[in-house]
Amino acid sequence: MGRRARMLMLWCLLVATAGSPSQPVVAAGTDDYPNRPVKVVVPVPPGPILDVLPRIVAEKLSLKWGRPVIIENRAGAAQNLGAEVVAKADPDGYTLLATPPGPLVSSQHLFSKLGFDPSAFVPISVLVKVLPVLVVNPKVPAANIQEFIAYAKANPGKITLGSPGVGSTPHLAGLQLMKAADVRFVHVPYQGMAPAMNDLVAGHIDVMIDNLGNVWPHVKEGKLRLLAVTTASRLPQVPNVPAISEMLPGYAHTDWFAFAAPPKTPSEIATKLSLMIAETLKLPDVAKRLDDYVVVPVGSSPAETAAFIKRESERWRQVIEAAGIKID
Repeated sequence: MGRRARMLMLWCLLVATAGSPSQPVVAAGTDDYPNRPVKVVVPVPPGPILDVLPRIVAEKLSLKWGRPVIIENRAGAAQNLGAEVVAKADPDGYTLLATPPGPLVSSQHLFSKLGFDPSAFVPISVLVKVLPVLVVNPKVPAANIQEFIAYAKANPGKITLGSPGVGSTPHLAGLQLMKAADVRFVHVPYQGMAPAMNDLVAGHIDVMIDNLGNVWPHVKEGKLRLLAVTTASRLPQVPNVPAISEMLPGYAHTDWFAFAAPPKTPSEIATKLSLMIAETLKLPDVAKRLDDYVVVPVGSSPAETAAFIKRESERWRQVIEAAGIKID
């Protein structure tokens, strides 16, 4: 065989190999991930704990990778705006979503139309679980959860429940409580948790469900009264505070924060990110910061995250349909 013929055969072999959709090509593209800056979209405004948590992880990942990990706040449309941005991004692992439950589990049951398919996101990891509690303004004549429920039954429609918006998890958890206790509150939606908390402290509304880390300073100063935790059992941080489930068996509400990637992102990238996030959560200084915010690190695998999101979606579907809520 002549030299030109051998060169032609080698060229054809290289072309055929490069065009083959074989697994080693994908793996090779993942080996050096990330090789440029990664953007993490957070669908809430800067400042609250839901913005701080992904920043803690992003800072450590940036140091580990030697690449910038940039947080981009895209608040709006009940957290759906940021999710839509990520859903339309390239599925290459360089644009990620770090989000509370809404866009991944409850929005699909609340909104008639969304600019994205929540089930199409590629789950990466549940970052943390957040520990909500039930707090009231001290003017409410109730020293414990039993007295509060009794007062609510005696005064139907007079207690005002604040939340950061219709369909938010604090709102849905309040609806869940109303159904479990057979009471009725008047919902007062706000544009975010901060103004709702300000009005609760000022006495303009009566009750809220919020994270223990957010309310604890007000509780210590006597500005709010902590009646119960919404988790399935008591919390070690406040062991003397009962769980609502002790009075209303079956009631449980825990918030969380998760990472997800655009639809069709390779599973190799999701797995790599999940492992890196889990390692980050185990760092002593990160664990200390999360403990200061009264949140519980998780660091689940993509498969565990997918199963958890599926369960949460079904849970909120039942609450939303029972309450007859629909946002057009």
